[in-house]
Amino acid sequence: MKSNTRSYALAVLWTACVLLASSDAFSAQHTGGGLQWLVRSLTGHTLSDLALEVTQFIIRKLAHLTEYGILGFLWSRALRGEERWTLRSSAIAVLIALAVAITDEVHQSFVPSRTASPLDVVIDVCGALLAQLRRRP
Repeated sequence: MKSNTRSYALAVLWTACVLLASSDAFSAQHTGGGLQWLVRSLTGHTLSDLALEVTQFIIRKLAHLTEYGILGFLWSRALRGEERWTLRSSAIAVLIALAVAITDEVHQSFVPSRTASPLDVVIDVCGALLAQLRRRP
């Protein structure tokens, strides 16, 4: 039982991290400077405005896929507990990810430096679905 409590705690903690990332601090305006600094540190060059925009877009969409993949995995693991994989736990995990994704995008619609995007919800759900395809024990 202790293991399952820890699984739920990790799922809740990761959910909180995902929702915190929808704040102003993680807007494209704020992360662009960090990306430009990283490129300059590694290569000695800076990205053009277009290259920065495209690179940021790709990284941000892959981040959505990854963070919601982790979210789907953690919720699936918490819901199934000590049982083997079940369709029910996977389906509920994906529905939780969908609810978090919608909440995230609605929240972003109220943050001036953020933009709500239905595409992000689709990417988020795809990440949660992909996490359900992992190899079963």
